[in-house]
Amino acid sequence: MELSDANLQTLTEYLKKTLDPDPAIRRPAEKFLESVEGSQNYPLLLLTLLEKSQENVIKVCASVTFKNYIKRNWRIVEDEPNKICESDRIAIKANIVPLMLSSPEQIQKQLSDAISIIGREDFPQKWPDLLTEMVNRFQSGDFHVINGVLRTAHSLFKRYRHEFKSNELWTEIKLVLDAFALPLTNLFKATIELCSTHANDASALKVLFSSLILIAKLFYSLNFQDLPEFFEDNMETWMTNFHSLLTLDNKLLQTDDEEEAGLLELLKSQICDNAALYAQKYDEEFQPYLPRFVTAIWNLLVTTGQEVKYDLLVSNAIQFLASVCERPHYKHLFEDQNTLTSICEKVIVPNMEFRAADEEAFEDNSEEYIRRDLEGSDIDTRRRAACDLVRGLCKFFEGPVTGIFSGYVNSMLQEYAKNPSVNWKHKDAAIYLVTSLASKAQTQKHGITQANELVNLTEFFVNHIQPDLKSASVNEFPVLKADGIKYIMIFRNQVPKEQLLVSIPLLINHLQAESIVVHTYAAHALERLFTMRGTNNTTLITAAEMAPFVEVLLTNLFKALTLPGSSENEYIMKAIMRSFSLLQESIIPYIPSVITQLTQKLLAVSKNPSKPHFNHYMFESICLSIRITCKANPDAVGSFEEALFMVFTEILQNDVQEFIPYVFQVMSLLLEMHKNEIPSSYMALFPHLLQPVLWERTGNIPPLVRLLQAYLERGANTIASAAADKIPGLLGVFQKLIASKANDHQGFYLLNSIIEHMPPESVDQYRKQIFILLFQRLQNSKTTKFIKSFLVFINLYCIKYGALGLQEIFDSIQPKMFGMVLEKIIIPEIQKVSGQVEKKICAVGITKILTECPPMMDTEYTKLWTPLLQALIGLFELPEDDTIPDEEHFIDIEDTPGYQTAFSQLAFAGKKEHDPVGQMVNNPRIHLAQSLHKLSTACPGRVPSMLSTSLNAEALQYLQGYLQAASVTLL
Repeated sequence: MELSDANLQTLTEYLKKTLDPDPAIRRPAEKFLESVEGSQNYPLLLLTLLEKSQENVIKVCASVTFKNYIKRNWRIVEDEPNKICESDRIAIKANIVPLMLSSPEQIQKQLSDAISIIGREDFPQKWPDLLTEMVNRFQSGDFHVINGVLRTAHSLFKRYRHEFKSNELWTEIKLVLDAFALPLTNLFKATIELCSTHANDASALKVLFSSLILIAKLFYSLNFQDLPEFFEDNMETWMTNFHSLLTLDNKLLQTDDEEEAGLLELLKSQICDNAALYAQKYDEEFQPYLPRFVTAIWNLLVTTGQEVKYDLLVSNAIQFLASVCERPHYKHLFEDQNTLTSICEKVIVPNMEFRAADEEAFEDNSEEYIRRDLEGSDIDTRRRAACDLVRGLCKFFEGPVTGIFSGYVNSMLQEYAKNPSVNWKHKDAAIYLVTSLASKAQTQKHGITQANELVNLTEFFVNHIQPDLKSASVNEFPVLKADGIKYIMIFRNQVPKEQLLVSIPLLINHLQAESIVVHTYAAHALERLFTMRGTNNTTLITAAEMAPFVEVLLTNLFKALTLPGSSENEYIMKAIMRSFSLLQESIIPYIPSVITQLTQKLLAVSKNPSKPHFNHYMFESICLSIRITCKANPDAVGSFEEALFMVFTEILQNDVQEFIPYVFQVMSLLLEMHKNEIPSSYMALFPHLLQPVLWERTGNIPPLVRLLQAYLERGANTIASAAADKIPGLLGVFQKLIASKANDHQGFYLLNSIIEHMPPESVDQYRKQIFILLFQRLQNSKTTKFIKSFLVFINLYCIKYGALGLQEIFDSIQPKMFGMVLEKIIIPEIQKVSGQVEKKICAVGITKILTECPPMMDTEYTKLWTPLLQALIGLFELPEDDTIPDEEHFIDIEDTPGYQTAFSQLAFAGKKEHDPVGQMVNNPRIHLAQSLHKLSTACPGRVPSMLSTSLNAEALQYLQGYLQAASVTLL
């Protein structure tokens, strides 16, 4: 694409269409942009539009499109074509920083993100002047420009907070510190001075405080991995200014908005974070400053109101105290009983209250409420921070703290009892306090794993939780119902089993509650109870104990999906999946109605898939329905195909990318259920599965390979007779996969199935070419993963076509090739093979080479006979060699850039491990002994003499053991 006005005009029109709400206009425009994004100059056209277009909406749209383009294409993936040509890359890096700095804030943010994506790949090696270019802009004095630089630096450096330590990371951070730490400190001091100068100018203060927030964030990122020498030397400057900013209160910076945090709150929150970082990690160096920060933060907590806008500040301030109080050498600050009482009374209890804003979120923004409360994304809520502070204080002062709070809990419950309809919030706070007091250690999977001995959890449950859940109406006091259900969920390991069994019908009943939070919690609690383990690794709650409730459980779960706001509720769908898994054949009578409801739901959500977890559990539930029913009645597979194929066809025709990998997995499961030939409905689809476009998407590869394997296992003869013209296409897929380091193992899965199942004559003409392709790949890039797969393949080939067949095909490619493969690959590398079936295939293959290949006995290959036997005994007896050369790293599927429908494995569509030599060989060691015996009968005297001259003593001893076990001797 040329940089011409005509192209700019075309691009403008298509970008406009991508904003159209009508899919008939929007989709073709998106497809067009996808089709041209590989062209040279495409990104430069976007940047030109972004700079020169007269319409703001086009500028914004171009900036978002550009950022997403960079996200998808900038990373260079090994074995894959470079998606952006070098001249475009150079031009982008030369122009993007000045363009970002001169753009309005909305566009500046998008370009800043794009710079950090490029920086992540190219900085510092391929973009050495980025830092210099940014630091030089600090001199400009223009805070719009300075904030652009700070924002970009923040998005570039914030990964230092979560990267693993490595020499590369340290080198990069050192480089950044050398160039950036001093200018940042000078900018910090200058900005503080400007704040004093402009103390009465509201608009100037807004810009300056935006800078200070970014500077404080950068301070956190640059200090996270270790305490840099520069910051240690300049701690006085930073900490003194941070402290004075914490105590600053400028009326001009106060906002009237009760919801949104203002600049002052955001800055103080970040400073609390910075202080907590130093208190936790660098306590020795930070000690002189700690007392004044504790005082300042304490005052801040006592004087800050209950409005939502202060939530982040209050939670970070409490988190600071929490991190300080659990360090042994700050213990003395909290020892006094009055201090503890004061903290409990003034900080913890007020911040555990359920406020009007929480009530509003509970009713009107339930999804966000659930995410915070259940999934622990409540990191920055007051309640969570107060809870962490209770836990921190209990580390050294469990007795006194439990004593102080027990008094509060009792008085709150008494208040509630006086007038429940008015005082229900007191009980809510009491339950929360008990929960935070009792829970010492918690995991998502198991709930509370360590509890405070001083709290009687069962008694509290029976007296205060059960009565709420047993009340006649499921819709009364929804917050308390949710609290009660959450209590069961959290303390499921502490409450005795009989109490859990009493709770199950109550939870099933609450699936009907109108409140989204209540019926979601009920579903989640059931799902968690169903995964608890009892003795003997079985489920704690058994299918037999659930028998009386099966019908009402399934009815209420599916009904809950029809309640307003829960049509795609992932917790309900996960509970459906878990119920199926627990109840097994008890659900068979309900399957016809269940599968109808699931397919209707599938059809509805496939129009616009937006909830990945919900979709995943829905497909898992479909797989479970198929598995459980067909286990009892294999012929039922046809009725599932009737129910599902219409929806599947629609999904494939409309190219619903998110669902296609799932559809392939379910189809594999169904096809594997067939015992005889492949039904014609599957054969009609077969040619479509070989279309290259399907194989372009990484997420499709594993399920598609599995589906093709199912075709080969069930219908190799049909393919050979009715679709022989498709065999080149099948091998074309293998060729594509084998060329990629990320997917070569999938190529081998496919190849192994072709070799194992296809009639030999149908692949005869291609066999030599297959080996040549494999040798080319071995020469070009030999990785451990490839070698392991290659070894399994050649041994499987040997089992299928005989050892002589293997030797002949190698030597037909190049004379003496067979010996080279034995010497250079099989003997030295066989120890790397992992997996029981894989090892067995290799053992049987090598045994055949040793005992059924005449050239091994009387040509120059004979010298390799004993080393090969030694390697085989090593495969049986030595530990697996799992070393990987330093220079090798495999690209994970997850690492491919941009938004790709990643492959999500369905647990309940799992494939049974297939053992191609299972029927033929049970114990490979005994098989070796028997085969050697047979060989020694054919040529007496040869085998013992070869063994005695060159097999080492230890291996010989093992071999004697195999011969004894097989009751044979060598002649």
